Amino acid sequence: MNQNEPILTHRQIEPRKAGDADLRPGVILLHGRGADEEDLAGLAGYLDPRLTIISPRAPFRFEYGGGYTWYDMDDIGAPEPDMFENSYQRLTRFIHHSVSSYRIDPQRLFLLGFSMGTMMAYAVALSMPRLFRGVVGNSGFVPQVEGSTPQWNELSGTGFFIAHGTFDPVIPVAMGRRTRDLFKQSNAEWIYREYPIGHEISQESLQEQSSWITQLLNGKSV
Repeated sequence: MNQNEPILTHRQIEPRKAGDADLRPGVILLHGRGADEEDLAGLAGYLDPRLTIISPRAPFRFEYGGGYTWYDMDDIGAPEPDMFENSYQRLTRFIHHSVSSYRIDPQRLFLLGFSMGTMMAYAVALSMPRLFRGVVGNSGFVPQVEGSTPQWNELSGTGFFIAHGTFDPVIPVAMGRRTRDLFKQSNAEWIYREYPIGHEISQESLQEQSSWITQLLNGKSV
């Protein structure tokens, strides 16, 4: 990847409740295929008011329906390698940029993804686990990427909230259950939840994951 490429287009939302500390907790929202940086921004009002919210746009245009995508897929669960590597490198650079630019406390940094954004969240968090306090994965799975080695035994202190709809017609719930089984073999703090919904984030799911983030912000294990 060319390091001179511009930083990912993004939207930043100031916290609704300012804290006393110089550094702020933050959450980076990662949208799914065919969406953009505005897609998950509406979640801001439901999340902990102390959070600085940052929502980047995936770097590639999605040719089939508009919006943007993180990568194409060669097969179910297998990203096109070059596009994935480009997105992975640009996203990691963006995360480091956001931490410094928006005064984010790296000890209180979260990722929240939906669908393909969840795959990107897992890919980054499983390769750099100490960078995040928690990861929320909605309607996604751990992608199969040649050459990647998830650090399953280095996840102590990182929490994962895994959410999936039992009626998901896009990414079957079996993929969510497979992800759950992978985390069973890790040393992460993790929670797995299923909801009677399709490929979406329900009100119940959003409330539970928002509460989970708040608990971690307050220093509690869940």
